[in-house]
This record gives sequence, C-alpha cells and structure tokens, in this order.
Amino acid sequence: MIHHQIRLAMRPDAPQDKVDGALDMLRRMGREIEAVTYWTVGRDVGGDFDYGAMFAVEDIEGYRAYMYDPLHRQVDEIGLPLVRNMVSHDLTDDEDPATGDLIRQIHAERFAGDPALVALIEGLGSYAGSSAPGPAEREDTP
Repeated sequence: MIHHQIRLAMRPDAPQDKVDGALDMLRRMGREIEAVTYWTVGRDVGGDFDYGAMFAVEDIEGYRAYMYDPLHRQVDEIGLPLVRNMVSHDLTDDEDPATGDLIRQIHAERFAGDPALVALIEGLGSYAGSSAPGPAEREDTP
C-alpha cells in the first residue's frame, strides 16, 4: 500500500465557502478515483495546518492513476490558490527499495508535463515533501 497524505494551511483571506468547496472536491477524489482504496479528509490536529487528506492506493500503478486522474488536476486548480502552506508525504509498506524513486519519478514527470501546475505550487508560501518540485521542474515555468 501507498498512503499519500497532504497537510494544508489555508490563506487567511481564503473565503470559507471556497475552502469548503475544495474540501468537498478532495472527498470526491476519495469516492470517485477508482485507484483509491480508502481515504480521509478533515481537520488537521496538532500542528500548524488547518486540514489534511490521506488517500491509499494498492501499488505504484494505482499511485500513478491517482496522480494523473483529471479530477486530481481539477482539485489542484481549485484548491491550491486557497492554500498558504502545504506538506505532502508518502508512506509505503512496499519492501521494494525502488518504490520511493518511482513515486518521486511520477511527481517529477507530472510537474515537467504541466507548467501551470508548477505555477500553482510556486504561488504557495511553502511546499515541502515527497512531491515538491525541484529546481529542474521550476526552470521551465514562464
């Protein structure tokens, strides 16, 4: 299994109705993306973040399907402009040491193929974790 988790601190000026809409879209991802085995979206407890989400997939093929699902990209477009700071992490019980590299490769390819997504990420105050784009991905951003 691979567990993809995000933690979100919202912008102080983000309208609550827009935040609620973005959270509803995250919930849609859990319900509608076929690769997702189980998921949760809710308040983040015990840190500097307001909300969090976790999506579990069976394997690296499911992870790729989840990351490239059009609904995921739609959520990025709607939600990221509301976010001040974000952390993204992946946890896996897959004993294959290549799994981490494959996860990073999926993210690198996704960012390299979508300069508008990189621009959304660059609009955040901070973004860290297993899926943060590196300098190579950011260089192509206009």
